[in-house]
Amino acid sequence: MRNIVGVLLAAGRGHRFGGNKLMARMDHGDRVGPAAARQLVRVLPESIAVVRPEDTMLKQALRELPIRLVENPHPEAGMGDSLALAVRASADAAGWLIALGDMPWVQQETLRQLVARLQCGASLVAPVYQGRRGHPVGFSAEWGDYLSHLSGDAGARDLLTVEADRLEQIPSGDPGVLSDVDHRTDLLGPVIRP
Repeated sequence: MRNIVGVLLAAGRGHRFGGNKLMARMDHGDRVGPAAARQLVRVLPESIAVVRPEDTMLKQALRELPIRLVENPHPEAGMGDSLALAVRASADAAGWLIALGDMPWVQQETLRQLVARLQCGASLVAPVYQGRRGHPVGFSAEWGDYLSHLSGDAGARDLLTVEADRLEQIPSGDPGVLSDVDHRTDLLGPVIRP
């Protein structure tokens, strides 16, 4: 039986943050990227992290986890390129749950709910917190070809817009689905921006 594969997009540069935000320590001491990866592999043991080749600190930290590393030689090409690399590296998957490396507060129960919907036949799935769609986003295998040819910074945003009627939005009480790390003050915990 084919599995849902977790994908952690972790090849960004963190320009707004002013440095390697994925290796920054959060208030409780854990590092952002490894914490996000840990949450993902606890629910989806078959997971991939897409990283920059030169990000040796992050790669070293992630090697301590049961997650497969895929290097993006052209991370400046955008999130779509990283997503395409991960999908091509797991082309036989039953679907993908795409998580962001700078969103370490997504709860495992949220991840389980999204995976369960994919396993039950959902085409596209995402959590919704207080009326706002968040991350991660799940894609069934039917989108594999489309995802494997993505490029640019928009990622799969256009697909989610065009196929909005097929996107299952799962109500969630998890503020982590909207909380990313863009600034150093974000390291204190989930922050919901307007």
